[in-house]
Amino acid sequence: MTLDIGTELLHHAVAPAEPRRVRLAAEHVRLAYDEQVVVDDLDLELTEGSFTAIVGPNGCGKSTLLRALGRLLRPTSGQVLLDGRAIARTSTREVAKVLGLLPQTPVAPEGLTVGDLVVRGRHPHQSWLRQWSRDDEAVVAEALAWTDMSDLAGRPVDALSGGQRQRAWISMALAQGTDLLLLDEPTTYLDLSHQIDVLDLVARLHAERGRTVVLVLHDLNLAARYAQRLVAMKDGALVASGTPAEVLTEELLAGVFDLEARVLADPVTGTPMVVPVRRLR
Repeated sequence: MTLDIGTELLHHAVAPAEPRRVRLAAEHVRLAYDEQVVVDDLDLELTEGSFTAIVGPNGCGKSTLLRALGRLLRPTSGQVLLDGRAIARTSTREVAKVLGLLPQTPVAPEGLTVGDLVVRGRHPHQSWLRQWSRDDEAVVAEALAWTDMSDLAGRPVDALSGGQRQRAWISMALAQGTDLLLLDEPTTYLDLSHQIDVLDLVARLHAERGRTVVLVLHDLNLAARYAQRLVAMKDGALVASGTPAEVLTEELLAGVFDLEARVLADPVTGTPMVVPVRRLR
């Protein structure tokens, strides 16, 4: 059973007076691989313009949930709704026009250039009635410029550094023109400076482009810095949802992460900062 321990208040902006529209929702979702149930009877609502980080220990179902929200995994029971419609009954092309999903370690075909990768973001908008146009070219150019990747457009994706590669994939998502962006561990294998670089870019997409962002993060302090709302999971269940200050309590860290820790104010942002003491078990 989900314990909703807070409202969706921003720690860096004023919340609107009117309730926000629910863009993506999981209703009594059960997710499994073969006979192994990973997520069971989970409910979650993601509202327009929000920035949500899903956190929890390894194996709790974070990435599995994100795959289901992105229509890559079909629930064995329950449903995922995209703008109020069952996502399973919505065509792949229609989903791709409004929802972009970046998996944890996306792989590009060998030799594919950054420019060609970003061009692929326009594929959901192409059909025999609508061929490639100057508008598409302009969108791709803008996406490359916005992520500072224009000078690397001719370079193969597999020749980039980890941070550059993540920015290339984000460029593709930007060219895709979706206003919902799901990212699974976008900072995996990156050093700290490149983690900040990627998360700053995602934060700009949210703040300046109005993207609704959902990401899975292991680093609780970075999640608290960047996200307006945290969703904490354990053993396939959603156990807490709220602002970073509401979710990252010493009690929750003990119960969810088996971690004795102190929660202090980040000296830079004022958001919660977790200082580990010891593992409890």
